[in-house]
Amino acid sequence: MTEKILVIGAGIAGLCTALALGPTGKSLTLIERDGPPPEGSPDEAFHDWNRRGVGHLRQSHAFLARLNTIIKTDHPTLRQELLDVGVRELGFEGMLSPLQKPTYQPTQEDADLSILTSRRTTLELVIRRYVERLPNITIKSNLFVRGLISETNGDGIVTVTGLRGEDETGPVEILADMVIDASGKNGSAIDQLMAANAPISEASESAGILYFTRHYRLLPGQIEPSRDDNPPATGDLGYLKFGVFPADNGCFSITLCTPEIEYEMRKAIVHPETWDGIVANIPGLKVWTDKALSEPVSKVFGMGNLLSRWRDLAPGEVPAVLGFFAVGDTLIRTNPLYGRGCSFAAVAAYALRDVLTAQSDPKARLLAYQQRLHTDLKPYFDVMQRQDRGAIKRAEQILTPDYRPRLRTRILLSFFEDGIGPAIRTETNLLREALRGFHMLEHPDAWLRRPANLLRILGYWAKSKKSKAGAYPPKLGPDRSEMMQALGLSADADIAILAQQRTKHQLAAAA
Repeated sequence: MTEKILVIGAGIAGLCTALALGPTGKSLTLIERDGPPPEGSPDEAFHDWNRRGVGHLRQSHAFLARLNTIIKTDHPTLRQELLDVGVRELGFEGMLSPLQKPTYQPTQEDADLSILTSRRTTLELVIRRYVERLPNITIKSNLFVRGLISETNGDGIVTVTGLRGEDETGPVEILADMVIDASGKNGSAIDQLMAANAPISEASESAGILYFTRHYRLLPGQIEPSRDDNPPATGDLGYLKFGVFPADNGCFSITLCTPEIEYEMRKAIVHPETWDGIVANIPGLKVWTDKALSEPVSKVFGMGNLLSRWRDLAPGEVPAVLGFFAVGDTLIRTNPLYGRGCSFAAVAAYALRDVLTAQSDPKARLLAYQQRLHTDLKPYFDVMQRQDRGAIKRAEQILTPDYRPRLRTRILLSFFEDGIGPAIRTETNLLREALRGFHMLEHPDAWLRRPANLLRILGYWAKSKKSKAGAYPPKLGPDRSEMMQALGLSADADIAILAQQRTKHQLAAAA
């Protein structure tokens, strides 16, 4: 008998769930609170599609190589349809440094290191239209989920049997064999289960940044700046991270990330004049926003409350809920800076597919699914959290006038800046191996654990800076004081705020 499955949400996570489970023959119904996309072009979707349930709809998006590979392997027709509407595939060769390009020889492996990048609305539009054509899949739009239908057995385990919602006609109830929550970071289904005393565990902490994006379009007859002849279009200034995201149909976006403690900049950055001042002072962005080349086509979209969050539906290998699974941000939230949110959702959906097709016992399914998440995703999540914590500390150090790094900190910084950096900008094979971890094709630290790679990096670290001068990147932009002065913002206000916060914390700890 065919299992009837309800999926809450028809965003990227819900659509990836459909891509994974659709070919298994199971009956899927995707429940979407928002209306369907416009029937026209990607431009119409970008300007007119109202997606209240996706607050980050108009932030920059990219599909890492792991997700691109899934689409390429399992849904080649979808991949071609994405490319046909202008979605960009950026290959490994575009990631090479000037030192590597003259001697670069492509390998078969390089094809697995490409990403898809586009406006989020275009990606979602094309995938949704493809999913709607798949057999056994239905999408119900304008249906708002109010709660889950569930029952609790004598052991206290909650079993989900459907959902309650509301559409244009009024309240509705839908029963099913299983509910998959793909409702995103603002979804409430897991919160409802926790409120009903389902022992779901949760650990979260702030990512320490705020995210800002503005969209642009190339003027008629213009082409993108060459990445060979211009300064890097991505970088980290310590007080500000930046990146250019090429998109579909002559569009691109620029994303700027500020630490949470940079209050002056984060307040001002949403104003177009401040935004324009920032990009004008960063060489790698200035060439993209030249008025003779492109024009802005949107306001500055901000996104805050960025958390890393890991939820476990079977903590201690004890199922908290049966007949219910979750994929995407509702279960595991990541810092969007790393571009892994969509890939996390897809990997989880395909892990769930494997579990559901391999066994039928509800408890065994949940335990197997949680084990796959810990194996397939937890290493990337843990590395991300360590990097976020380090970035938060560095942002505070920039605002600490008398800060002097400890010897261990200086050694680690030198290892990354004078060892790893020059090595991967010089040796193409080291860059390949580093990117395999970044793109979730293997454990994120695997390449550094290989003795041969570590020896190569130590060799670069031991060289004099003069001998490897060509392997360092050019200056990415002004330091903080120069940027704040150029923008007419106070460089000292946030320093005073941080000092006051530290004093309060010290007094509270003493009390």
